[in-house]
This record gives sequence, C-alpha cells and structure tokens, in this order.
Amino acid sequence: MAIDPVCGMEVDEKTAKHTTTHEDKTYYFCSGGCKSRFESNPEQYVSKPSAEVHIGHMHHTDMHHGEHEGHAAHGRAGHDRHAMMVEDFKKRFWISLIVTAPILLFSHMVQMFIGLEQLQFNGDNYVVFVLSSFVFFYGGWPFLTGLVDELKGKQPGMMTLIGLAVTVAYVYSSVVVFGLKGEVFFWELATLIDIMLLGHWIEMRSVMGASRALEELARLMPSEAHVVQPDGVIVDVPLEQLKHGDKVLIKPGEKIPADGTVIKGESTVNEALVTGESRPLEKKPGDRVIGGAINGEGAITVEMQKTGKETYLSQVIELVHQAQESRSKTQDLANRAAVWLTGISITAGAITLAVWASMGEPFAFAIERTVTVMVITCPHALGLAIPLVVAVSTAISARNGLLIRNRVAFERARNLQTIVFDKTGTLTEGQFGVTDIVVFDRNVSEKDLLSMAASVESRSEHFIAKGILEAAKQRGISFREPQNFKSIPGKGAEAVVDSRMVSVVSPGYLAENHIMVSANQVNELPAQGKTVVFVMSEGKPVGAIALADTIRAESREAVKQLKETGIKCMMLTGDNKEVATWVAKELDLDDYFAEVLPHQKSEKIKEIQSRGLTIGMVGDGVNDAPALAVADVGIAIGAGTDVAIETADIILVRSDPRDVVGIVKLARATYGKMVQNLWWATGYNALAIPLAAGVLYSLGILLSPALGAVLMSLSTVIVAINARLLRMEK
Repeated sequence: MAIDPVCGMEVDEKTAKHTTTHEDKTYYFCSGGCKSRFESNPEQYVSKPSAEVHIGHMHHTDMHHGEHEGHAAHGRAGHDRHAMMVEDFKKRFWISLIVTAPILLFSHMVQMFIGLEQLQFNGDNYVVFVLSSFVFFYGGWPFLTGLVDELKGKQPGMMTLIGLAVTVAYVYSSVVVFGLKGEVFFWELATLIDIMLLGHWIEMRSVMGASRALEELARLMPSEAHVVQPDGVIVDVPLEQLKHGDKVLIKPGEKIPADGTVIKGESTVNEALVTGESRPLEKKPGDRVIGGAINGEGAITVEMQKTGKETYLSQVIELVHQAQESRSKTQDLANRAAVWLTGISITAGAITLAVWASMGEPFAFAIERTVTVMVITCPHALGLAIPLVVAVSTAISARNGLLIRNRVAFERARNLQTIVFDKTGTLTEGQFGVTDIVVFDRNVSEKDLLSMAASVESRSEHFIAKGILEAAKQRGISFREPQNFKSIPGKGAEAVVDSRMVSVVSPGYLAENHIMVSANQVNELPAQGKTVVFVMSEGKPVGAIALADTIRAESREAVKQLKETGIKCMMLTGDNKEVATWVAKELDLDDYFAEVLPHQKSEKIKEIQSRGLTIGMVGDGVNDAPALAVADVGIAIGAGTDVAIETADIILVRSDPRDVVGIVKLARATYGKMVQNLWWATGYNALAIPLAAGVLYSLGILLSPALGAVLMSLSTVIVAINARLLRMEK
C-alpha cells in the first residue's frame, strides 16, 4: 500500500490513478490534481509525512507510522490537512455563493418570478454565462476532477454522477447562449454547485468529529518529561529522547510520559482515558504505570521500561488503526451497492432524457430532469454509511478498553451463541485465595480465626501463607507479631500469638498426630478441589481455612449477563475435575471441560463448533493461543501473554470478563447502526429517483436540480449524524 504524498490517501500501487518519479523514487497519486500539485512543488510534499487514511471518499487522521512522539505530530498534521480540506470547501462555497447572487439577479426566469424584468439589458446572457463559467470551473472543480479520476479508475461513483450532471447542464446552457434554440438554466447550475459544496463542507465537519479516535489517543501523551540525572538534577527533555532506564519525575496532575515502574513515592493514578478503568489506582514502589495515565496527588519517580513504539498506548493506537483499516463484510456490501446505484443512476438519467424528449417536452426540460435524477441518486451517503460507523465504534471500543484487531470477527460477535472461558486467570484470579472459613469452637469467630492464622503465616513465604495474609488484609483484619515462629516442613507452621501456641497445619499433620475432626463441611471442601489447612490453638483444632484459585467477583456478573442475552457459557481448563466442577457450579455454567491438555484445547473448540454453534473463546495464556485462533471470535485478556494477545481478534485491556458482554452489545449496536445507514442510503433512492424523473409532474410536483442536491446532501448528513449517535451499552 502506498501513500499519496499530497492528500495522504492510501492508494494501491497496482491501481493508483497516477504516478510520477522524483529523485529516482516513484510516487503514487489518487488523482490528477494531487499529481499536478506535487509536480509543481515536489519539495513541499517529499519532506512531509503522510498521516491520513481514506474512509469512504474522505481523508481521515491516521497515526499508523512513527513512535509516540511521532503519533502526536502526525495526528496534528493529519488533522491540519483535513481542516485545510474543510476550509477549501468552505472557501469555494462562499465565493461561489457570492458569484451566484448576480447570476440569479440577471437570469430571466428569476426576474420574471420576482417581477424585476426591468433589469434585463442587451448581452445579459453573456454576463450570466461568464459568471456561471466561473462557478462551474471554480466551485465545481472538486467534482470535475473526481469525475475524471473515477472514470480513469473504472470505478464510477458519486463524483461521476455530480460531474456529469453539472457538465451536461453547463454545456447545454452554453450552447443555447451561443445560438442553439432552447432555455438556459445557469441559475440552477450555480445553485446546484453551491448546495453540493455546502453539503460536502457540512459532511466533512461531521466526519472529522466521527473519526478522531487516534488523534485523541495521541493527545494523551505529554510533550516533555522531567528526567532525573544521576547527580539529582532534573532536566526537561522532549518525549522522543526518553530512553530505557531513564528515571522520570511525575508531578501531581501531570501525565505519565511512557510505561515504567514506580521506584519512589506513592500516589493514585487515573488510567480511565487509557484503559477505561474508572477507579484511580494506588501506585507505590514496584507497581507498573502506563504512559498517558494521569498522576494524582503525590509526586512519583518512574523508571522507564518501554518507550516509543513499545509503549502500551502506542500499541493501542496501532491496533485501533488496524481495526479501522481492516475490511468489513458489510462495507463490501455497501461498496457493491454503490457501484450498482451509480449504474442505475446513469441508466435512469438516460431513460428520463429519452422519455421526456419523446413525449414532446422541451429538450431543456428533459435535460433538467436528467440532471436532477443524477444528482439526487448520488451514492454519497452509501459511501459513508459503513466507514463512519466503523470509525465511531472503534473509538468507543478503545475508550472502553476493548481493542478490536479484526473487524470481521468483531462483526461476528453479534451472532455469538456460546462463550468458552479459560479458567485460570480468566474466570479466576490465577492465585490462591481464601474461599471458606469453618469455625469449630463457639468462642472463636471467623475474624479471630483468620487473624490467628495470618499472625502465624506472616513469617512464611509459602503460597498458602500469602493467600491467608491477603484475605486478612482485604477484610481489614489485623494480626499480631508472632513469637518463636517455627516451620513444620511439609506440614505447616506454628508460633506463639498472644501467649498461645497457634499452629496452621495440613490434614496430613492431623492424621500423623491422630487428631480427629468431624465437621462434615470440612470433609466436602477437598472434593471441590480446594486446599484445606487447620488452625489449632494449644494443640486443639479451632477451625479450618479452605483456599483455591479464587473466582473473580466480575465473573459471576459476566456469566449472568451473557446468559440473559441468550448466550451459553462454558469453561475449558487443564485443571482437575474437582476444581472445574466447583467453579462451574459456583458460576452456574452451562458446560465445562476439565483436564484438557494445551494441544487439546483447539480440538475442543472445533468439537463445540461441530454442534453448529458460533463460538467465542476467552483466554490469557500461551496454551490458549491455538483455541483463540480456531474460535469464531478469539478474545484475549489484556493482562495475558503476548502470544495470546497476538492470536486474538479482540483484546480486553482491563482483564475484566464483564467486558465480553460489552463486546457483544457493542457489536450488535454497531451492526444495527450499519443496517440503519444502509437502509437510509439505499431506501431513500427508491423514492428519490421517480420524483426526480418527474413521475408526479401531472400533479404539479417537480423537483429542481438544486432541491435534489439539498435532499442528497441531507441524506448524507443524516447518515453521518446517525453514526455518531452510536453508544456503548452498559
């Protein structure tokens, strides 16, 4: 894929309309106008990076190339060029409108209508001709060059129809001025061009607001960073000069310049604009921070670990770009419909001309009907119907932590019938946590039991000890400093807590010492795949604590919401059957598959697909990658491995399974908007073509070319506004 250096449009090297060579390098152009501008001053464009992307027939910001620092600059450059295009249409509109005023004033038909025939004078037709020629060539230039480009590319479309309409009107009227018997309608031509320019101007302004996702992401980055030198001196350096290992001071309220780890200070960090996480997150030494996030109330020093293209935000920008560029089946449908509509418009125009001429109507009348048909049926709205929805939905998904890598797969998400979840790290936390507390002694509460156990385990580094300590912290339970701590190899630990000997031991320890526990509830826990430890005080069991890979609190809500939308929820895990059964029961899953080896996961997905179900697979590990690739929609938990993320179609930045629900809802809402826009863009023509052709002429209903242009422009603006009404359902 090549880039037109003038307008920034992406063009296929094989089908580029024009090429030229400068300093032994070949450049590709979308139109002769771009080529001419380049050849008149190549140095102006060779030195400038292209930073726009073509959506429909419009040019939009694209920061695909370069690093973070480049993204911001390119985004501004792309936005500036787009703004210049908007200004160009605006300028052409106002100048053409001013010139149209005397055209209307000196047109005989208008004079008769408003009763100012006294303004007529010899040669006034030539004055109108000169003024109309200016409007035709200056105001109509974008449409005339577009006509030539589309015909050369053998892809007639909107510009072909508008260009043909204004050219036919201008040539016919000019010939009449210089001798042919008939009527001129220069005033219709001028007002038609004015309205087309106005429509494009308004539409481009609407489009700019609909596709700024990449530009807004790039703006999250600061322009400078406060680098702390080895001697303690702080130097402000441009973002592009940051290197791995640089220590950067982030003051309260400032944006974090790149990804790194906090090495000094504590603060809260707001990542809402980057990941969609609504709550400010507490950061202390050792915690990772993301470039683009906003620092809270405290000053922190961060050691840079990823800069430029390596940073999280840079990767997000790249993924958003890929999503906006990836092909859409619905877009293919719209493109085919636009080609057909163009053919229908030209055919309908020719038939209209022939029919009215054969009925004995003046040739000028027949020409006017033909021009109106071609103008009103321009597939302008159809060309924007899908790209605008794609741009808006991609921006919405990025803001909500849903990164779309494959548009086709995203469109399939609306039809998902089954979601298959990996267990560890997806439905569960991926780390041991307390799931049950069973008290044997009436004089001991659950809080007391957990406090006693945490006091002993505070000296241990065992994963069970960490789970117990974390549970105590989460529940706000304090624990004391243990005395005479002693590890019991393979069996547990013991220590003196509040003058009592407290032990946290395994079932094996109890069996070895012939200590009996008769609580039925405890006997059921191992069958659920949970690890059970017993808490003893002065040699007597006072309770038990069960630990397991804890289920995410969000998983229950995610499964519930998915089932409410009619989607079945299943689980695929390599864990043992007891654990899988417990998790499936807790979450009320429709089905589960346990003890599945990594290489068998993709086979299981194929097996489920053989039931005729459309499958979405959610996972985070290397062993999930094949299954993610096989599934109809592969969804990776953002905190997972790079392999899983690279294989997936959609990435959940927040590692929140509830975002799967968001994907389905956004996919359905996006498709709904696409369908609405397609219906409007095509259905409107079913009524417009007959009216433009004059089927209701006998009833006194007749559309002028200018009114046809108003209706066509209105349909385009409606499509643009409708796309922007897309919202992320919660």
